Amino acid sequence: MRLEDKVSIITGAGSGMGRVAAIRFAAEGSRVIVADNQAEAADETVRQIRAAGGESYAARVDVSVEADARAMVDLAIEKYGQLDVLYNNAGIMPEADHSVVDTPVEAWDRVMAVNVRGVYLACKYAIPRMIERGSGSIINVSSFVAILGCSVPQDAYTASKGAVLALTRSLAVQFAPKGIRTNAILPGPVETPLLMEWLLKDEAAKSLRLARNPTGRFGKPEEVVAMAVYLASDESKWTNGASMVIDGGISVNYF
Repeated sequence: MRLEDKVSIITGAGSGMGRVAAIRFAAEGSRVIVADNQAEAADETVRQIRAAGGESYAARVDVSVEADARAMVDLAIEKYGQLDVLYNNAGIMPEADHSVVDTPVEAWDRVMAVNVRGVYLACKYAIPRMIERGSGSIINVSSFVAILGCSVPQDAYTASKGAVLALTRSLAVQFAPKGIRTNAILPGPVETPLLMEWLLKDEAAKSLRLARNPTGRFGKPEEVVAMAVYLASDESKWTNGASMVIDGGISVNYF
């Protein structure tokens, strides 16, 4: 098993790609703290992990709240005595997020609070624990929109994912001397409830996005999580500060 003897925190693990990641990490031997702002969803992920023979605990966490981020890390230490992997997966993409000219300030601030402050706070409390062990892997979920402009904008989300990418690079430089690797995954559109709920309401938006992808389809959560397993494992010991784009070719397609 590729993650044997490791302890991982995965945020947003109550549903979608986060749940897929938690179940896969546990299957690979990691003990998993399932962090989510929906307690019942987190409990269900834990139930599935334990039913398959894995080890896991749930934490109800609003990643934008400092006390919750601290408690999430403390739970990992309390239950398992160590922390090896922080997978910052939690993120939001509200319907009200459009161009800067018509996105409400409240929507902008909430996206930044979850998508950027959430990563900052998790790292703030996880990194010192990793330093104690002299090793660790931080995996930040950015997005392909962090490196591309978009004519159908979601500017708060785009700006937040650009910030995550920049922060990833800074952490990679700061903490690699202490044995901690930090990398970013930049997925293209993936079939998660967050995206599909929106696109099912807007067939034109769905068709537009599919037309721009050389593969002609959206990604699967499992395809992104496979990269995360690599980054969490010792196979990636010399992978640091990388931007791992998994988008079916959208970012190289010009037409």
